[in-house]
This record gives sequence, C-alpha cells and structure tokens, in this order.
Amino acid sequence: MKMKHKNAPASRIGAAVRKFAANRPAVVSLLFLTAVITLCLLAPWLTDYDPMKISLRSLNKAPSAGHWLGTDKGGRDVVSRLLYGGRTTLWISLCVSAIIAGVGTAVGVLAGYFGGAADSLLMRAADVVLSFPFLIFVIVVKSIDPDGGVSSLIWTVGLLGWGGFARIIRAKTLAEKENEYMLAARSLGAGTLRILTRHLLPGLLGLFIVNLMWTAAVMIGVEASLSFLGFGVPAGQPSWGNMMTDALSPEVIRERWWIWLPAGLLIIGVILSINFIGEGIKEAFRVQERHL
Repeated sequence: MKMKHKNAPASRIGAAVRKFAANRPAVVSLLFLTAVITLCLLAPWLTDYDPMKISLRSLNKAPSAGHWLGTDKGGRDVVSRLLYGGRTTLWISLCVSAIIAGVGTAVGVLAGYFGGAADSLLMRAADVVLSFPFLIFVIVVKSIDPDGGVSSLIWTVGLLGWGGFARIIRAKTLAEKENEYMLAARSLGAGTLRILTRHLLPGLLGLFIVNLMWTAAVMIGVEASLSFLGFGVPAGQPSWGNMMTDALSPEVIRERWWIWLPAGLLIIGVILSINFIGEGIKEAFRVQERHL
C-alpha cells in the first residue's frame, strides 16, 4: 500500500507523457517550436549579417538571393533580425515566465498547504499585485527609466504578473493535499519537506506546465505590444515586437510586406504552438486524473 501511494504521482506523469505523444497537433506544435528555438540559437552560424548594422546602400530592398527576406528601412537584413530578434523575444518570455511561475508556485503552495494566517496574508499580497493595471504600470515604469533595457522590462513584468499564477496553484494545492497518497504520507509520519517535494509538487506538475506555457505565450504578446508602443525592447535592438513597429507606416504595410509580415507570422505561429502544446499537456493530465 505504501508503494502504491508513493508512486501515484510518478505513474500519473508517465501516463500523461504517453497521452501527449498521441496528440498530433501538440506534437507538431512542439516540433515547430523546437525548430524556431534552434534556428534562433544558431543565428550566429546561420547568418553573416549584423542585425543592428545600418547599411545606406541596402535600404528597403525586396527579397533576393543576397537577402532572402529583403532588408528594412535601415538596410538591415530581415532574416538576421528575425533570428536575433527571436532570441530576444523568447528570452524575455522565458525569464518573465520563470519569475511568474517561481514566485506564483511558492506563494500558492505555501498558502494552500499551510492555510490559516499564512494563506490570508499571501492571498492579500496576491490581490494587491492583481489590482495593479498591468500594462499601464509597465509603461509608467519604462517612462521613468527609459534606459533600463531588457532586464528592467523582465523584472517589472515578472514581479507584476505572479498573482493569478499563485491563485491557480493554491486552488490545486488545496485539492491535492486531501488526496489519498497525501493523507497516507502524513499518517506514516512523513515530514513537511518530504510531503511537499515527493508528493505534492509532482501532483501539481501538469497544472504548473500548462500555466507556464500559457504564461510564456502571453508574454510573447506582451513584449510585442510594449515594443510596438515604444515601451519594450530599446529601439534598434532586434526583437519581433520592434520589427512590427515598421507596420505603423501604411506604405510599408502595402508595399513592403517582407519588413513586418515574417515577424508577425512568427509571433502568431509561436503563440499558437505554445497554446497547442499547453492544451495537449492539459488534456493528457486530465485524462489520467479521471482514472485515479
């Protein structure tokens, strides 16, 4: 009986992996996202062009053998800016999501597991964070510190975004701590740290990954929106959001699609792929939970 309860989370994870592998849209999305990330990481070896170097001889050139997706208004190669810009956008999304997930999970687990005064205090803190008008506050901070760069953007967005994540984890923690394997661990005298690390956290894994994926997708959109408005990645530094700022010109939209359309398609494609992966993970863990 002891081994059955101990291995319940592990068996759930194994079944969820098999279920995910049978989900074709999720697997295709995972392959697409992996390909995009790999290409961005290999940018220094895939292109010889400096994504920030202006070339007055190559302004607004259409796609050609020398520039597969043409050049922008600064004569910069669009392919190189897509690859290096993807590194910036995906890095921001990863870092912000890690901050939100880390803080949100810690707060949610502590509040849900211990309850009482700790729960009340931590959830009031989450309410305070959720009460801030997110985008407006980020814009204000960037206006006050316009030279803060990418790191300032990451920490500002990350520390303002964990409230919702914490509430979701707390709700799941409240349900998980009443499961049989959790009750059995407590009755056998397992310590709090062991219960949290060996029993509770594996039970939260599915929900954690789904919400982490959703957060990453949202953060790509947030970076694009803030950069498009001029409050995100510093101007000139490649990011998918910065590349979309060229779409502010009706002339560029009509006549120079190669400057903005590839970045827009990548933003949409990556966000959709992350959502499909998240849905696949969500369904995999949900199906397994029905049999427990």
